Amino acid sequence: MERSAGRSRRRRRRSRSVLGGTLAVATAAALTVTGLVSTAQAADVNNAKNAGFESGLANWTCSGGSGAAVSSPVRSGTSALKATPAGQDNAKCSQSVKVKPNSTYKLSSWVQGGYAYLGASGTGTTDVSTWTPGSSSWTKLSTSFTTGANTTSVTVYTHGWYGQAAYFADDIEVTGPDGGGGEEPGPVIPAAPAGLTAGATTTSSVALSWNAVSGATGYKVYRNGAQATTSTGTSATVTGLTADTAYEFSVSATNAAGESVKSAAISARTAKEGTGPGPGPAVPKHAVTGYWQNFNNGAAVQKLTDVPADYDIIAVSFADATPTPGQVTFNLDTAGLNGYTDAQFRADIKTKQAQGKNVIISIGGELGTVRVNNDASATAFANSVYALMQDYGFNGVDIDLENGLNATYMTKALRQLSAKAGSGLVITMAPQTIDMQSTSGEYFKTALNIKDILTVVNMQYYNSGSMLGCDGKVYSQGSVDFLTALACIQLEGGLDPSQVGIGVPASTRGAGSGYVAPSIVNAALDCLTKGTSCGSFKPSKTYPSLRGAMTWSTNWDATAGFAWSKAVGPHVRSLP
Repeated sequence: MERSAGRSRRRRRRSRSVLGGTLAVATAAALTVTGLVSTAQAADVNNAKNAGFESGLANWTCSGGSGAAVSSPVRSGTSALKATPAGQDNAKCSQSVKVKPNSTYKLSSWVQGGYAYLGASGTGTTDVSTWTPGSSSWTKLSTSFTTGANTTSVTVYTHGWYGQAAYFADDIEVTGPDGGGGEEPGPVIPAAPAGLTAGATTTSSVALSWNAVSGATGYKVYRNGAQATTSTGTSATVTGLTADTAYEFSVSATNAAGESVKSAAISARTAKEGTGPGPGPAVPKHAVTGYWQNFNNGAAVQKLTDVPADYDIIAVSFADATPTPGQVTFNLDTAGLNGYTDAQFRADIKTKQAQGKNVIISIGGELGTVRVNNDASATAFANSVYALMQDYGFNGVDIDLENGLNATYMTKALRQLSAKAGSGLVITMAPQTIDMQSTSGEYFKTALNIKDILTVVNMQYYNSGSMLGCDGKVYSQGSVDFLTALACIQLEGGLDPSQVGIGVPASTRGAGSGYVAPSIVNAALDCLTKGTSCGSFKPSKTYPSLRGAMTWSTNWDATAGFAWSKAVGPHVRSLP
């Protein structure tokens, strides 16, 4: 779904060769006699401000609200730029940089993700740019320009390409003579956090909170002296603990300059066995699933209670990986969510459940790095997800691993989780279209392996291009045929119709490509359940118990005035 080493801000000095021996002495003496001794040349600097996005988008302007500072992936420091193009917007982010006339500057940036462009305009001579069609790892773009006789500022920019995947940029440099702005001073190591306290405990977790530290961009949480997890806010939950056991906790503050000393330690004891959550509300026969964003990427920021009643399953996006393979935790992005506190979030889960809604924790996303590929990681996954269910009251889990999935061990992990949580467990999946083209795919195999405990597979019918339908014909995304002919593969491949849902973006900005109007979603639902409103593809039979639809995300839906949920929600409830 569309989610190190500190940067040095010291000025770099050019090395200067030293002439040795008699020649050096003689030359220096001659220069002194003739009055030709010159002052040292000023050092080149990086003239870009906030070049590593450590201060969010300060000094940068991004078109259409397309940009955001993110904590992963980063090349160095703790932040990088993520900019997401739309159909009519190439996600251009720019900055006015002070320069000196008649001077040469080197322009560079590290990028990854989708199409990425780097350039400079207003140079007074020849404007320059360079680009890459995309990369799964950090790639350096470089060019250079010379300013005109009267040029004192240039516009430096990055952008992607219309409707394509998001791009990431970090460590942007405009290296040359100081144009008057110069480089900002580097951050200093923050002070140790104060006010560390323990909150809610379960048999396997302890919730912690502390006071914010000025200048900190993150925090490290320690359990019995060893790092247990990290957080970008002032709270965290340490999971994977043993029931009825005392632990010692401390926390430190971090930024690009380094890590503070640890706070004063506190002790907390986990709960005794027998305090786990009970079963949640029953999922309706026809249901709408929406992903709720635990981050700010330009979509409307929401509390859980802002999610409309049209959504039956709310998938909280996303859990975070820990250093232990397979293990996950959850850190509420309080800062990014405008001060939404952990206590409010927990209370809002209970409120939505009291309204008959299921709130689940989603694992993965576009940038998710959770790996479950052996017995140990499968157990760590099951234990940590169950701990989050106990701690927050989540009703289940969503599997949205877009960077690979091992059917053997994910099956083991989900069966272990089911054994712990019981029959009320909600399990949803959100594979990409390519993952469900064949029953031999790892995602499809996993779904079939857990068919007896699986709630619904909401495949992502977007960012896909063209794919094969169940009739062997090629269909292009964005049409009712694409939705129905690809759903048919799952329906005829072994899943029960009640385990199949249609996943689409809530708005044109919700994905790189593949947006369809709500009317197209409703037509596809009617085609599959009633045999009406079909396109050129018409399934050989109907599937009245089809589960429903999913969207990424409730936040993008809110940004578009809830046009998606207002149209699709009532239609899903009206299905046979």
